[in-house]
Amino acid sequence: MTKIDIISGFLGAGKTTLIKKLIEEAYNGEKLMLIENEFGEIGIDGGFLNNSGVEITEMNSGCICCSLVGDFGTALKDALAKYSPDRIIIEPSGVGKLSDVIKAVENIEHEVDIKLNSSVAVVDAIKCKMYMDNFGEFFNNQIESANTIILSRSQKLSEEKLELVVSQIRQHNSSAHIITTNWEEISGKQIVTAMERENLLEKELLAEEKEHHHDEECSCGHDHDHEHQHQHHDKECDCGHNHNHGHHHADEVFTSWGVETPKKYSKEEINEILKFLSETSDYGIILRAKGIIPCTEGGWINFDLVPGEYEVRIGVADYTGRLCVIGTNLDKDKIEQLFHI
Repeated sequence: MTKIDIISGFLGAGKTTLIKKLIEEAYNGEKLMLIENEFGEIGIDGGFLNNSGVEITEMNSGCICCSLVGDFGTALKDALAKYSPDRIIIEPSGVGKLSDVIKAVENIEHEVDIKLNSSVAVVDAIKCKMYMDNFGEFFNNQIESANTIILSRSQKLSEEKLELVVSQIRQHNSSAHIITTNWEEISGKQIVTAMERENLLEKELLAEEKEHHHDEECSCGHDHDHEHQHQHHDKECDCGHNHNHGHHHADEVFTSWGVETPKKYSKEEINEILKFLSETSDYGIILRAKGIIPCTEGGWINFDLVPGEYEVRIGVADYTGRLCVIGTNLDKDKIEQLFHI
């Protein structure tokens, strides 16, 4: 039987980083297949995973949860027949609805030998409240549909703010495991244990209870529901859309701009471009920008941008430079001019 793990997460949450960690630390010895689904014209993340020994199938013609729902079952059955993997990791588009991806898998469970093993939502702890307020139809759906919620960048929050984030998530999902520890402090196997709903601590405590023949109420005395002031990042979206009402496909709310280019950029130039995208609204509401591009000083540059911040680092070469921007009300002409395309 092939296990199916769906690892969702809103734009820039860290899905690919998590998947790499799980492949390296938890899925050793398994025959894996990764199915990626990028929203937009250019698939970026495949280049980060193509040296991991995992068969990657990128589907760029639309979100699994949108136009590919009907075709997804056929694609999955073909993949099973061709590769017979032990485990398939599905990485849906960041703007997809996890519930629809789950439904697509469940629709063919009776036809092929598969098991929906886990449904995960990777959540950027810093931006959780902002995304809940402004893109709830998509963001909250991922939280509500997940059996495990894995917080990224939790180490950047104070204990008080982290508790508030957990409380906000619990309002949408009261039963999911929530991983709050910094990923660098725990192993991939520990994460998979939570994803597969095996709570080792719970098992140990139950064994102790059985051994000592007692069943007591919790007496810790803590009030776990705290209310705190909103974080600085809890901003209202000014894109003009009401994202929390009605039913939309991702391509009705989000737009993308992407190109492949051999153009070289300097680090200074990329930092300046990302500063413009991050600090002004001249180019639309930018939710995510990502690139793998050759550098004028030699080597390659990788960059990531999410609202309010960005990172530029040295990366590995790819077959050509690739740039992608996702957001709402994008002015694609201005973005092209900004990148000198």
